[in-house]
Amino acid sequence: MDVLVYLIPVSLLLGGGALAAFLWSLRSGQYEDMDGAANRILFDDDSPLPDRVPAKRDEP
Repeated sequence: MDVLVYLIPVSLLLGGGALAAFLWSLRSGQYEDMDGAANRILFDDDSPLPDRVPAKRDEP
């Protein structure tokens, strides 16, 4: 039973830390655009790469 003196405060600290991390993520906007990342993968809006210009060689 003596171990509960240590385990209860540790569990409260871990729970408080988890709650603080969750509240931080809410305030920083982590959950605002839930569909954006799911829809972004469907559209291919990559621009084509420019043509490479061959390097000039110095001919003797």
